[in-house]
Amino acid sequence: MRFPLATALAASALTVGSVLVAPPAQAVDRWDVPRQATITIKGHGYGHGRGMSQYGAEGAAREGLGFRQIASFYYPGTSWGRARGRISVLLTADTSDDLVVRARPGLTLRDEGADDTFTVPENGAVRWRVTRNDGTYRVAFHRERWRRWRVLEGPGSFAAGGEPVRLVTPTGGGAYRGWLTTVQPPGSSGLVTVNHVSLEAYLRGVVPLEIPASWSAAAVRAQSVAARTYAAYERDHPRSSAYDICDTWSCQVYGGAGAEHQDSDAAIAATRRLVLHHNGEPAFTQFGSSSGGWTVSGGFPYLRAQPDPYDGWSGNSNHDWSLRVTDRRFESAFPSVGNLRRIVVVSRDGNGQWGGRVQQLRLVGSRGSVTVSGDTMRSALGLKSTWLTFRVR
Repeated sequence: MRFPLATALAASALTVGSVLVAPPAQAVDRWDVPRQATITIKGHGYGHGRGMSQYGAEGAAREGLGFRQIASFYYPGTSWGRARGRISVLLTADTSDDLVVRARPGLTLRDEGADDTFTVPENGAVRWRVTRNDGTYRVAFHRERWRRWRVLEGPGSFAAGGEPVRLVTPTGGGAYRGWLTTVQPPGSSGLVTVNHVSLEAYLRGVVPLEIPASWSAAAVRAQSVAARTYAAYERDHPRSSAYDICDTWSCQVYGGAGAEHQDSDAAIAATRRLVLHHNGEPAFTQFGSSSGGWTVSGGFPYLRAQPDPYDGWSGNSNHDWSLRVTDRRFESAFPSVGNLRRIVVVSRDGNGQWGGRVQQLRLVGSRGSVTVSGDTMRSALGLKSTWLTFRVR
């Protein structure tokens, strides 16, 4: 595996595996803040930094690495395996307490309580709906007004023989393959909508939302493997008894059939059913936008903190970034400190420039001080990552 180095490294460089890494430059981690200060925040990377850098995958592909090499680099110690079957996805945009879909040819309704399926009649209806009242599930269609069609013995599911079904939500909706089901999660009095779909069809709605489909084929294929493995892991460790995974960045972003793209479809097909295993089970293949040049330990042997020589290609604007703010930005985010007087980085992870990512930070002000995690600071200030340093004027 080839690791491009832009410049010769000093004789005191560290060796990590076969990679020479310059020793980290330590940052000055205490800054006095005058009144009406301007604070420049300089940083590296975008996201948590664990697992595969998506910009790094593209950089590696541009260096000639194939998708297997890219996946093996970012998830060292994993082995190749296969996964198949279905996955159930919580559709968070449907916040209504019913399931409404648009009428279409081939629409079917499944009564989950009776284990029976019906063909929905083409009767001029524009929408079909499943509601629950007093524990009873009822189906109705809309043709000028809502009209009752039948009572079910359990929750109802709509499908169209593998073709997309268009879900109607309070904010619009979207098209989804597989089955759309109304479910009551344990401990909840309301209903949620869940999409039961094959793993490969699910990926078609994930991959182009997680990485540009037009990027190098090897990078998109590596993303397909990472996303498939992540889904298989979540399926083995479901978020709820009602569904396996969600459709937001808290899991991985899923847009259904409306997100599909021919280039990412090709990458998914080229890696069909391929996943990464650890100890015979799907690995927890986290990924993010940009490592900034060094990945972060993620609590598994294959999620290592290691140098990432591929992340810094010229098209990655997140590898190095800066943001200029006033001290009021900090004071607004952490009002208990009063007038900000000092910024102190308490600890870093020790990897890379400035001593690495901020783990803990203390803000000292006229009213007192507050100590927060690097992730809390990142969220409060809207920063790209916790790998950063400050310049105060």
